Amino acid sequence: MITPESAPVLVRISLVLVLVSAAFLLSSRNLPNLVRIYQLQSLLLVIIAVFLAGIEDHALLFLVAGLTFISKVWGIPTFIRMIQQRIQIHQDIRFSYLHPAGALMVSILIILLVYTCFSRILDSLYESSSLFFLGSVIGVSMVLMGLIAVFSRKMAITKVIGYLSMENGVLLFGMFVTELPFIIEFVIMVDLIILVLLTSILTVGIDSSIEEYKERMQEFHLFTGEEAVQ
Repeated sequence: MITPESAPVLVRISLVLVLVSAAFLLSSRNLPNLVRIYQLQSLLLVIIAVFLAGIEDHALLFLVAGLTFISKVWGIPTFIRMIQQRIQIHQDIRFSYLHPAGALMVSILIILLVYTCFSRILDSLYESSSLFFLGSVIGVSMVLMGLIAVFSRKMAITKVIGYLSMENGVLLFGMFVTELPFIIEFVIMVDLIILVLLTSILTVGIDSSIEEYKERMQEFHLFTGEEAVQ
C-alpha cells in the first residue's frame, strides 16, 4: 500500500532511475537494448506522472500517464522493434565526436552545471519543494543528454532514439514546472515531428548513417546532385 508519505520517496527513486536510463542510452551499442531502455524510461515517466497525480490531486496527470503509456511504452517501441527484426540490425558501433565514455563524462558535467544554474535561478522553488526542483534539473539534463546521443551516434535510427529521449526530458520537465495544457500541446507537436522523422527514415533506410541516408535519397530521387553539392 502506497501512503502519501512514501509517494515523494518513490518519485525521487524513479527520477534517479530515469537519469540512469539516459546514461545507458548513451553507452549501449545494442539496438534491441536501446529500444528496451527507452521503453523502460518511458514507463518510469508513467509511474512518476501517476505518483504526482496523487501528490497534487491533479487528474490531468493521469491523462498524461495514459498517453505516454500508449505511445511511448507500447506504440513506438513495438514499431521500431518490428522493423528492426525485419532488417536484422543489432549493433550500432559507429560514433562521431564522442565515444560512450566521453559522452558519459560530458553528461556528468552537464548535470552538475544544470544543478548549479537551477539552484540559483529557481532558489525559491528549491526552498518550497526540493522534489520539484530535482524533477526540473533531471528533466533539462535528459534533454541535453539526448542531444549528446543525437550528435555522438552515426546511425539514423539511434539518432531517432536520442530525439525520443529528448522528448521524454521535455515531458518530465513540464510535469514538474510548467502548466499541463502547455505540456500536452508541446508533446503532441514534438510527437508529430518525430512521426515524420520515423516515417522518412524507415522508408528510405533505417540502417543507414547520415551520409548513406543521402545516397539512398538520391537513389529514390528525393535528393538531387545539385542539392548535394550545395
